[in-house]
Amino acid sequence: MVDIEVAFSPDGPLAAVIPGFRARTQQIEMARAVHEAIANQTTLIAEAGTGTGKTLAYLTPALLHGGKVIISTGTKNLQDQLFHRDLPAVRGALGVPAIIALLKGRANYVCHYHLERAREDGRFMNREDVVHLEQVRVFAEHSKTGDKAELSGVPEDAPIWRYVTSSRDNCLGSDCPHHKQCFVLEARKKAMEADIIVVNHHLFFADVWLRDEGVAELLPACNTVVFDEAHQLPETAGLFFGVTISTGQIIELARDARMEAVAGCKDYLPLPDAAVALDKAARDLRLVFQEDSGRWALDKVAQRDGYSDALDACELALQTLNQHLESQAQRSPGLESVWQRGVEIATLLAKWQQPVPADSVRWIEAFSHALTLNTTPLSVADIFTKQIEDNARAWIFTSATLSVKGDFSHYRSQLGLLNSASQSWESPFEYASQAMFYLPSNIPEPNTPNYTKAVVEAALPLIKASGGRAFMLFTALRAMREARDLLTAAFEAQQLDYPILMQGDSSRTELLTRFRELGNAVLLGSQSFWEGIDVKGEALSLVIIDKLPFSPPDDPVLAARLQQINQNGGNAFMEYQLPHAVITLKQGAGRLIRDETDHGVLMICDPRLVTKPYGRRIWQSLPPMKRSRIEGEVVAFFEQIRHLSDE
Repeated sequence: MVDIEVAFSPDGPLAAVIPGFRARTQQIEMARAVHEAIANQTTLIAEAGTGTGKTLAYLTPALLHGGKVIISTGTKNLQDQLFHRDLPAVRGALGVPAIIALLKGRANYVCHYHLERAREDGRFMNREDVVHLEQVRVFAEHSKTGDKAELSGVPEDAPIWRYVTSSRDNCLGSDCPHHKQCFVLEARKKAMEADIIVVNHHLFFADVWLRDEGVAELLPACNTVVFDEAHQLPETAGLFFGVTISTGQIIELARDARMEAVAGCKDYLPLPDAAVALDKAARDLRLVFQEDSGRWALDKVAQRDGYSDALDACELALQTLNQHLESQAQRSPGLESVWQRGVEIATLLAKWQQPVPADSVRWIEAFSHALTLNTTPLSVADIFTKQIEDNARAWIFTSATLSVKGDFSHYRSQLGLLNSASQSWESPFEYASQAMFYLPSNIPEPNTPNYTKAVVEAALPLIKASGGRAFMLFTALRAMREARDLLTAAFEAQQLDYPILMQGDSSRTELLTRFRELGNAVLLGSQSFWEGIDVKGEALSLVIIDKLPFSPPDDPVLAARLQQINQNGGNAFMEYQLPHAVITLKQGAGRLIRDETDHGVLMICDPRLVTKPYGRRIWQSLPPMKRSRIEGEVVAFFEQIRHLSDE
């Protein structure tokens, strides 16, 4: 059996098969710590700076130790990368005969039953849906997995996927006529037989809490769980340990009731009529909120004009549909399933309107086409701790951003990992020579009216010096859109030919592909672009952050958490808001240097870094870059970078 030292040695098995492999002290130390945690079945919080190679640092000891391992990732993209690239490479290098499996949520697999129903129903909004439906049909006939990620011809966000996949709500289970062909069951079967199973955080928590996706069956036999991108866990856990009812769920219930009525009881006309009435009631409830988006505590919206009447009308329409479904449920498994869903949604809706305990908050969120009614626990620590204490196994939590200057208190308290071991390894990159941190000296305070204009004006000389090749990261969508307009006008006035790309114009993958290909673009993004973005090389040389990423204090969940901390004698700002902002900022800053040969400038425009007492704590948590407040020095640094690339 290969040991850790041999595996990571310059002439070892990993170096032999992994392109560009370099033995790094930080990586070897992390691998040792993970190996020890697995051997002793303990919990380890492992922060590894960008470039450490944390994936190899946990995969190698996990494979060498053996046993059943669940690896949970932050995104489906990372999940696919682990399964298709990283795991096979490490397994082959180490010569370990481990069976690996990929398990996603059921909404990622084509459902034969719903595909058949969609084809029979034939009601689609446009020709593109019809084309996509035929592509899915052909794919389902020939695919071994049914994983929609393998069907490149149909975009991941195409509307047709809602009609041809199943959910926890509308799966017929063993009553399904296509039960033996089910792609979801086949994926679970392979996971049960595998040694290493790759899932994602949403799937893990959906299953642990709802016992729905197959992970709960895996946990008893599992000796190691690894959470990669573990900084996302507190928020993800909060989503699943709470309760959410959406108008989207209700509209889908109405849609499925109508489709099942067409298939199973064409002679009973009150059922489709009731489905249409519920669809309208759910949409009317959303229309009470004129805003495109927003989040409000329940007590802030309870008196809003039309809200109570619309909610009552929706609840009544749901009860009416359920009565009709109950009368017809025995006529088909599909009608029975829809009825059970309707009863469950009605129960949740009634429960949501009852008072909640002091350790939870009720709130409403509006999206462009939906409204969600939420109950969220103010802390997931106790719930999460109970989940991981049930059985003895190793739990590994790893990310590039888990601490504030090596202090893990905030992260530990969020997940209840108060006595867990923690270690932090700095990035092996030479930040002092590779990067510069620039805080412009003429930026006003963030709450001033023309703040975004000042940010763009300060950024323009640097964008010109870097030849485009920039990310601009914003804490608010409104500021991002304003910056796009200002940049467009400035580029036109100054005859600068830098393409502008913005979040929302197309998918994140398409935007990043275009950014890399163009070579001189400026990409504007908000929350989803602060992490999980990997652009190596000269295509990205400048990252501009408009403000310190403090969460809006009027957010209903955050406001309730802060109030609870302060009422218990704590300091909510220092204990919660500041650490959260630091971890988010580290994620955004981490987009800049992704490789040992990368060079670039991190520009943070927020003057609070020097005007507020906490500012020092924030910038000291960033990688040790050169620092400057003088524009000329930064422009000169770009000149140095250009000379290096020309050599």
